[in-house]
Amino acid sequence: MQARHNAAFLRVRAVPGPATDRPPMVFSLSWFVSRGHALLRSAWFSLVLVCLLALGLIVLGHDGKRVAQLVALAAPPFAWLFLPVRRAWVHRLRSALLWAWAMAFALDGVARAYLLDAYQAAPDSAMVLGAVANTNAREGAEYLRMHWRAALLAVSGVTAVAAVLAVCLARGLRSPQPPARERPRPPSRARRAALWGLGGAVMLPGAAAYASKPWRRLHPVLFWTQWGDKVEHVRADWAGQQGARQALLERARADAPSMAEDGPALVVLVISDSVNRDNMSLYGYARPTTPGLQAQQAVLGEAFTAFRLAWSADATTLPALRNFFRFGEPDAAHPHHALAIARAAGYKVWWMSNHDDVGIEQMHARMADITEMNNRTPGRSGASLDGEVLDGLEEALADPAPRKLLVLHLMGAHPHYDLRFPEGANPFDDRPDAVDAMLERAGRPAWLRDRREEYDAAVLYHDGIVSTVLRRTREGGTPGGYRAFMYLSDHGQEVGHGANWAGHSPATPAGYRIPAIVWHNGRAPLAPQGLDRRPLRADWAGHTLVQLLRIDWKGYRADRDVLSPGYRWSPPEVAALAEASRAQVRQEPAPH
Repeated sequence: MQARHNAAFLRVRAVPGPATDRPPMVFSLSWFVSRGHALLRSAWFSLVLVCLLALGLIVLGHDGKRVAQLVALAAPPFAWLFLPVRRAWVHRLRSALLWAWAMAFALDGVARAYLLDAYQAAPDSAMVLGAVANTNAREGAEYLRMHWRAALLAVSGVTAVAAVLAVCLARGLRSPQPPARERPRPPSRARRAALWGLGGAVMLPGAAAYASKPWRRLHPVLFWTQWGDKVEHVRADWAGQQGARQALLERARADAPSMAEDGPALVVLVISDSVNRDNMSLYGYARPTTPGLQAQQAVLGEAFTAFRLAWSADATTLPALRNFFRFGEPDAAHPHHALAIARAAGYKVWWMSNHDDVGIEQMHARMADITEMNNRTPGRSGASLDGEVLDGLEEALADPAPRKLLVLHLMGAHPHYDLRFPEGANPFDDRPDAVDAMLERAGRPAWLRDRREEYDAAVLYHDGIVSTVLRRTREGGTPGGYRAFMYLSDHGQEVGHGANWAGHSPATPAGYRIPAIVWHNGRAPLAPQGLDRRPLRADWAGHTLVQLLRIDWKGYRADRDVLSPGYRWSPPEVAALAEASRAQVRQEPAPH
């Protein structure tokens, strides 16, 4: 009996003293149970549970910085839960509206989590958009029958979340109805301060999130509405682009391009993204960002040409690629495409990409015989590293086709810079160096100096990929056959070079400065003297590619081919590129 008594009660007797007049404190199992029931019935517990549940669903479908962005978008309406309401109809309206609001984020998180788990892809990736655009109702039903377990699990989870949200939101804070003759008691000063503090902590980030277009379009309602529009756009675009690609091929075949010489040929074109030559030690930059390419230069000597003055005519990717592949005349009445010319001349063409962009895929990548899109997350948040294309490169090199053009489209140093290199692979953030000191003297803020370190680390990782591709180009192909390599970036990047800014920059020269490298194994025409000092325009470089391919084609213009003795320089008509107008074609020995 005594044992049961001791098990049921825990007595804590007071220490003798002035406070011994109080009765002893007794904690019983029933005390804990009653307190637990009270906690579960508490409106505050329900509100905290709703917030945690919403956070969990956001984390389920997003990672990294996007979690903070979605939290800022989702949080403001939930602040209403912490404001007591008196009228029953207001309480019911609040519960219904917030339930719908929370369910939008819940469905978004579940859908994204499923796609990430099943396909390692974002919903607006080219793969997902293409698959949905290419699926009819019957095929959709077949997919659900095949994956009914996953669908059932998702539906069950969403149903459970909906029920929990409904119960918790129904317990939002209520104000008791005061007696008719009694005036309601105003909240205390501390309570008012707490409510104002909570409101500010929630509303200010929310206002900033909704003021930012890139953040705002992540809201589930906006995102999925636009997602549906993207699917329809893909369907419509396919109908037009497939016909446009076929027309380009037929136009190229009608021109009857031919090989200038017989024999096997391997040409590799590497197109990078957002790489500024000013950040490459190959071009004299203080940080050692291009050891691989400099090692290749030391081995290859004058056969390796790094153009010191190279510019893009565009500061963004889509127009830059369109200009390059259409020979600087993208809006011509009867345009040509460099890949169509190569195919018509007898090349087998590969496109291997670490980008996920529907426009690039439809306008350029699908012009190739073989297309490999390795990245399945569009935009800046894609974390796929450029090394992903190397396996595809090896497969293409092993292909027995006698004439091959391999196009590698890399992410390069595209923002976000810290996603362009492996974790822990930034050797420039250890301690301040000469570049940090130079930026500090120029008045660049600390955050921008940090971005420069990340950018340079991205260029360093990128150098390892590009130098590997060059080495494999030299080693690959048919023994004794012709081999050539061309590398350039679509556009540059401003990272504190001329402004307190990091990113694409149409208004500063850094947004257009690019690297450009050419190598061949000696069977192309001899390079003019002073070749590396010749100014180069990326929108004219398609003509240089035609020469490297050793193709005779009536549309080729020697005056736009930087390798030709007949090259005639004319600067791009870009307001920010006054420096390009001062460049000249010089005929002098090139320093190597």
